[in-house]
Amino acid sequence: MDNVKQFLQGLRLDSRTAALLTGAVCSAGALLALVQKIHRHQVAKEKMQKARNRRADGLQRAEQAVLQYKKSHPGIDSAPILAMSLPELTNSLQEGLLSPEDVFYSYMEKTLDVNKDLNCCTEILLESFDQLKTVASKKEGLLYGIPVSIKENYSIKNHDSSCGLITQLDQPAEEDSVIVEVLKRQGAIPFVKTNLPQALLNYDCSNPIYGQTLNPHNLQKTSGGSSGGEGALIGGGGSVLGFGSDIGGSIRIPGSFCGICGFKPTPCRLSKRGVNSIYPGQKSVPSCSGPMARDVDSLVLGMQALLCDHMFSLDPTVPPVPFNKQIYQSSKPLRIGYQENDGYTQPTPSMTRSVREVKALLEQAGHTLVPYSPLKIQYAMYELILKGVLADGCASLIQKLEGNSLDPCLRPQFIPYYFPTWLKKTLSFLLKPLSPRGSDSFSSICGVGSVQALWQQHSAVEEYIHETISEWRRLNIDVLLCPMIGPAYNFYYCSKLTSVLSHTGIFNLLTFPAGVVPVSTVTAEDEEELRHYKGNFNDFWDKLLKKAVAGGEGLPMAVQCVALPWQDELCLRFMKEVEQLVKQSRK
Repeated sequence: MDNVKQFLQGLRLDSRTAALLTGAVCSAGALLALVQKIHRHQVAKEKMQKARNRRADGLQRAEQAVLQYKKSHPGIDSAPILAMSLPELTNSLQEGLLSPEDVFYSYMEKTLDVNKDLNCCTEILLESFDQLKTVASKKEGLLYGIPVSIKENYSIKNHDSSCGLITQLDQPAEEDSVIVEVLKRQGAIPFVKTNLPQALLNYDCSNPIYGQTLNPHNLQKTSGGSSGGEGALIGGGGSVLGFGSDIGGSIRIPGSFCGICGFKPTPCRLSKRGVNSIYPGQKSVPSCSGPMARDVDSLVLGMQALLCDHMFSLDPTVPPVPFNKQIYQSSKPLRIGYQENDGYTQPTPSMTRSVREVKALLEQAGHTLVPYSPLKIQYAMYELILKGVLADGCASLIQKLEGNSLDPCLRPQFIPYYFPTWLKKTLSFLLKPLSPRGSDSFSSICGVGSVQALWQQHSAVEEYIHETISEWRRLNIDVLLCPMIGPAYNFYYCSKLTSVLSHTGIFNLLTFPAGVVPVSTVTAEDEEELRHYKGNFNDFWDKLLKKAVAGGEGLPMAVQCVALPWQDELCLRFMKEVEQLVKQSRK
């Protein structure tokens, strides 16, 4: 406004005329800003509606195709097909006992049914109907004839990868991600894209475009995230193999919440090309892609299919290391570290019980179990993980969110990101005597402040990784058994409880492969014990966790299995051991 006044005074107008013109210009400017805001809102609304219409049209066309196929093949029985594990399904397809068409339409029909209840799909890939014809004629690849589901942030040619952001709609990918291309080469048929939270940096599964995904075991609970659409679809029986991504537990948490297996490999074991991130270039806590399925053998087959020459040639930055079957199939007794409480987030009663029961089974099977405690967990959480992911003081995230309405499930987590740095630092200072975790949280979202500080932070991460590896070697452990976040939360708690990510995010920081295996369900005794839960700090976050998991009786519980970097096959072998022992104990 002062600039306008100076300009008009330069025209030598009298003060009254200048004041009138100043007011008129400012009013016009305000009107223009309002018009632009309304226009942006209208454009966003149209983009969202277009995406929703595209989804509805795809679902309708897929439903018509399924009805037509069933009409022309009245003898098809989908139930036995849907009950098969991935290895059983691939064997039946390769031996000609099943046709790719019967498998494809069985899963397409089931996916449409599951989506009606859970809202887990963002788009049916209609080109999959054409790909089915090509696959059926070739009969090639480890995943010949297998329909696979894909998280929405994977690039698939001619489809959006919005990451739940309205501003990233109408920007279809020009080519497939490397993983999708390799899956197709191995005979798989990507047939559906699945839902995720807005901007990915959350472990719920809701965004303004496609809405909230629900849990297959209880519609009043979240499916988890960020690969929550995958977790819900596979947990609901609509997919036999899916692919998600994980930066702080985004494969493992929905795996746990939805009662399925999920595996986060060593970063760079699988190609990242074409898997979209909100934070490209962030190096402190690497994200990675991985498989999700109902059982461990299915995860293994997914890994075997991807770890092939085709992937290594498409992305030469991936070490050309094929899957080592010998390590996976080994029966050598293991020396296993076990962790009940990381000293930061006390596990819920059902989490602790699940670890103790699996520990007992492993000891009975002849393995050696030794106590383990993570190093400097509070320091790792705030100084290395949160400060590393938000090293720019949240600037990149805020920029990505411009022009987007913030999803309600994210608001408690994201609103502080918008605070100016001086306010974040002031709140951190004021909270220190009252809430140490609250103080650390505000301090960490200030970022690192400079390039020099970022380099120091990267160096600190490397040092922490080596310290942890030294601790493993001191204890002489092969693998680690630890609690997994669960059971599935009530809605609107995930964004208030980033503290629990100490159980999962630590292994992204460390670059250790980690996976989840469902092992039990929440009991009435767990629920009764939860009433007395205090947590390690008995603070705001501990009280919230108690509320988040309340009413979980009957919901699935998992444990987490971990190995050292590049020991992915050993991690999967440990997961398989747990899975088998649990199955035997139930019998």
